[in-house]
Amino acid sequence: MKSIKLILFVFLATAIGIGSSSFIKEKKKITPIDSSCSSIAVWGFYGHKKINRLAVFTLPKGMFTFYKKHIEFITDHAVDPDKRRYAVEGEAPRHYIDIDHYHHDSLTPFQLVPRDWNDAITKFTEDTLQEYGIVPWHVNFMQYRLTKAFKEKDLKKILKLSAEIGHYIGDASVPLHTTENYNGQLTGQRGIHGFWESRIPELFSEDYDFFVGQATYIESPIDYIWDVVESSHIAVDSVLGFEKDLTNTYPKDRKYAFDNRGNRTIKTYSKEYSQEYQDMLDGMIERRMRSSITSVGSFWYTCWMNAGQPNLEDLEKKELTEKEKKEQEELENAYKKGKIKGREHQH
Repeated sequence: MKSIKLILFVFLATAIGIGSSSFIKEKKKITPIDSSCSSIAVWGFYGHKKINRLAVFTLPKGMFTFYKKHIEFITDHAVDPDKRRYAVEGEAPRHYIDIDHYHHDSLTPFQLVPRDWNDAITKFTEDTLQEYGIVPWHVNFMQYRLTKAFKEKDLKKILKLSAEIGHYIGDASVPLHTTENYNGQLTGQRGIHGFWESRIPELFSEDYDFFVGQATYIESPIDYIWDVVESSHIAVDSVLGFEKDLTNTYPKDRKYAFDNRGNRTIKTYSKEYSQEYQDMLDGMIERRMRSSITSVGSFWYTCWMNAGQPNLEDLEKKELTEKEKKEQEELENAYKKGKIKGREHQH
């Protein structure tokens, strides 16, 4: 049994490899930590890609062969929704929900806000919902679209929507995507968003246990994703509180370090400080990543089941149309320009 586990571990370790950043030895512009964090995507591009990639290995036989065949697309396009924030008005709110904006003397936000989209609009108006984020409702909308794509056996849509719903589910699993204090800007902790979801995983996720088991059927997708958001939000106080405590006791001259990112040198959290924070969180980030992987695989599986378990092996690959190629090119160009439409932070 041990030898089987070892073989599986080696197989997965090979499969999940995502290239590390190269380091260029030359004079570079030094970027302060606030702006470097705002340029790093949710879970980091690294985290989103790893979550989608590993979710493939949670799938049953009827799906695994198909998704494994297209694993590079599923991995690479996991970050398209973040790139779209630079190109599309109205994209940003799909990545978060500031649930603590909604408060009542005797009710928690999760008791106050209806899980049903139409009921929530009736109670708060769509403008209000859009202003404070719609990630749980958008995940539910995406699962309808993916189910439809499976029913129609539309290969391009299946791959595109699988990659993108994985992104939004990953976002819902991040505590700082559920609060108005999303970057510590209300508590003097600006930069913590990128620290928690990008810096820590990039430094330590190779030591995480990503054997999460198989995807399972989701009876009620809207309730499931709301439960994900609630479990994320429960961790917000710890995310902020532990970092505040550590900052107050850690030597100030050892908190930050300089790191190379492409052709830039950025000021970021030192590895030693990051390790201390990781230890205080006691496996929280690993648990949230594991939860994301399971959730993504389970949503893919549920959409496929609800579509009648279509045979995925006979789907024909079609080349991108000129319109689709142009849209992808415009997306990449908008992302490279670096101007987010919406919140300036990495939601």
